[in-house]
Amino acid sequence: MSNANPAIGPLRHEGHGRSTRRRIQVWRESLISVLLRLCAFTGVAGLLLIMIFVFREALPVLMNPEIQKEASLRHFTSTLMWQPVGAVPKYGLAPLLGGTLKVVLVAMAFAVPLGVAAAVFTSEFASPRLRENLKPAVEILAGIPSVVLGFFALMVMASWIQMVTGATVRLNALNAGIALGLGVLPTIFTVSEDALRAVPKPFREASLGLGASPWQTAWSVTLPAAGAGVSAGILLGLARAVGETMIVLMASGNAAIVSGSVFDSVRTLSASIAAELAEVVFGSAHYSVLFFLGVILFVTTFAINVVAGMFVGRLRRRLAGA
Repeated sequence: MSNANPAIGPLRHEGHGRSTRRRIQVWRESLISVLLRLCAFTGVAGLLLIMIFVFREALPVLMNPEIQKEASLRHFTSTLMWQPVGAVPKYGLAPLLGGTLKVVLVAMAFAVPLGVAAAVFTSEFASPRLRENLKPAVEILAGIPSVVLGFFALMVMASWIQMVTGATVRLNALNAGIALGLGVLPTIFTVSEDALRAVPKPFREASLGLGASPWQTAWSVTLPAAGAGVSAGILLGLARAVGETMIVLMASGNAAIVSGSVFDSVRTLSASIAAELAEVVFGSAHYSVLFFLGVILFVTTFAINVVAGMFVGRLRRRLAGA
């Protein structure tokens, strides 16, 4: 007569199945971890390869004696003309730097007040239903391709601005700057609104409890408390404005002239690269100079993004200690 427990068999089978499922889950988690690490490594490696390529192609401007006879740091500052094609090419960076600065300043002057004010209204005063409709409506601008904004500025905005301002040319820094401001507005709005919503609720309640009005609370308490996040949003918008290409290429007039008026046509660094790189002779001085312009843009946007990251880190530390 057997003394074996008939329940032992099913229990062993269940334990074996549970162990198998556990091993499968461990293998699955390990595979996901490897894939995530691979994706992160691929992104960083791609960025490093782009950096190496751009800096390598620009290096002859600083290292190659033959290229330096035609284009060097001295040539960049010795003339106010950008005329890379001709018997005596001229590579003055002043028109391009000045044009980029004018367009970016107009864009930020347009986008920053509008974006921050919209973020304050959405986070502090809008009803939940209005907020649900208003925020996606502003953020949908981020999904509009740059070429569409540039085409709109070229065909519609330019005529309106010329009619209102009486400018002598349709395509100018003001037109390109406003169109560029529409492109960076969603970035400023989204980051600023998230920063304002992240301010602890006791901050608002304490201000209101002391007799401050909602507007006073928003202006004197909530906005300063979210200052680091709002500044980060502005800096991220600035980084995009500096590197934007299609909008300024289509809406600025592409005239490399030195002028202090926003009603004159301009040419930016990014637009020069986009317009000239396809037709330049490989390995020529003009080719290296265009990549040197790319290095300037890369270093500028990288520095702006680093500063923006510092502001975001400051905001997180402040909220963590609140």
